[in-house]
Amino acid sequence: MTELAAVPLSRPAVADAAVADAAVASAVVAVPRSVTVFVVTALGAFIGALDVSIVNVAFPAIQRSFPTTSRASLSWIITGYSIVFGSLLVTAGRTADRLGPRRVFFIGLGVFSLGSALCGIAPSVPLLVFGRVVQGAGAACIRPASLSLLLGAFPAERRTEMVALWGGIGALAVATGPSLGAAIISAGGWRWAFYVNLPVALVAWLVGRTVLSESRPTARAAAADYLGVALVTGSLGSLVLAISQGRSWGWSSPRVTSLLAVTVALGIGFVARSARHPEPVVHLSLFSARSFTVANAATLVYAMGFFAMLLGNVLFLTGVWGYSTLRAGLAITPGPIVVALVSRPAGKLAARVGYRRVLLVGAVCFAGGMVLYASRAGIAPSYLTRWLPATLVTGLGIGLTFPVLSAAAVASLPAERFGVGSAVNQTARQIGGSLGIAILVAILGTPHSATEALSNFRHLWIYGAAMAVGSGAPAAFISKRPVSSTVKAIT
Repeated sequence: MTELAAVPLSRPAVADAAVADAAVASAVVAVPRSVTVFVVTALGAFIGALDVSIVNVAFPAIQRSFPTTSRASLSWIITGYSIVFGSLLVTAGRTADRLGPRRVFFIGLGVFSLGSALCGIAPSVPLLVFGRVVQGAGAACIRPASLSLLLGAFPAERRTEMVALWGGIGALAVATGPSLGAAIISAGGWRWAFYVNLPVALVAWLVGRTVLSESRPTARAAAADYLGVALVTGSLGSLVLAISQGRSWGWSSPRVTSLLAVTVALGIGFVARSARHPEPVVHLSLFSARSFTVANAATLVYAMGFFAMLLGNVLFLTGVWGYSTLRAGLAITPGPIVVALVSRPAGKLAARVGYRRVLLVGAVCFAGGMVLYASRAGIAPSYLTRWLPATLVTGLGIGLTFPVLSAAAVASLPAERFGVGSAVNQTARQIGGSLGIAILVAILGTPHSATEALSNFRHLWIYGAAMAVGSGAPAAFISKRPVSSTVKAIT
């Protein structure tokens, strides 16, 4: 979108643009610039993360619009977004470092808006999936660029806190997708789950033109490794397809085993290329920092349970308890409220007592919430006594975990690697989410009775608890407390 600046404009058009910019500037002049920058970058990060989850609550409505399409095929509406988002994040982060985060941020807003419009008008599942892929590419540009812009707007002593808060907003967006989506879908249909992005992106673009300043890009290096992007995308896509179709095709069928072989082959090719390319998708040297490695491992495992829980809970409420879309969204709302209340204090607490303790408590809370779902939810609806306690405990776990993982993943990196390191962490989250949705499809299957459906959902919740516990194992190796040099490096 910034390329529009190079197009010659007539004098009236220039005058109109100047008037518009002046109006926006006067609207934000009374607000400190750093606060306005945070709002703009948070809006960009919010809509990108929101579309990771908002489709969850739209899923039943989309399924009704395309009744002949299997759940495994429809799941690509979610996993297609996550795979492209995750695969491009690191390259987009490096591009932001080389070309400037402001330019990449505005390009991302434009691409994301285009994808949203395509999803809204899509007459078929293939076009809907394509629109989601375009959205994922735009979101991949927005996320790392917005964080780089945020860092430049705050003094060193506040950046650790703001990174945690920024990460909390991303987690909040993922968590609030079901409730926000329910209200939108009930009012206008599932297509409005995508149209809603357009006015938010427009506001971020208009205000951002006034308050966002470009930092000096780094010197140009070799071209980004686009073949590496293709290799990792193909590897992830093959793995997700194998997992999601394994139950219907047969886990030992030639199609599944062939897909797994492709996954391994492309994965090996990706690692080998990353080791020798001058500008790889992932610099393997990043993983020499222990905290970076284990925090990303914890993020991936945790996300495998978290994303499966998000979609699984919506499907349970609408499919087993028979809730309407709006009622299901309202039923899930208390969890995101807890996330919103906990995220910022969790960042401050982690800076004081260390990441490890906060992450372990968060993992235990999330696992406890999953166990409550599995042990107390039955076929008959019982919201206040059975569902709500599990939702509150789960929300506490999310608020203590995701924002702190974002900060812990980059805390040991030097400042010039921060953008790429953050993108790697977001990649781990999206890869975990893609795998989690694929595993959800495999666990839930196609039940033939309410009793069978309940049993499958209980297995899903136990799986979510296992992933939370599994994320605690690598988290236990994160440094107990960020040392002053580490905090200074990320700030």
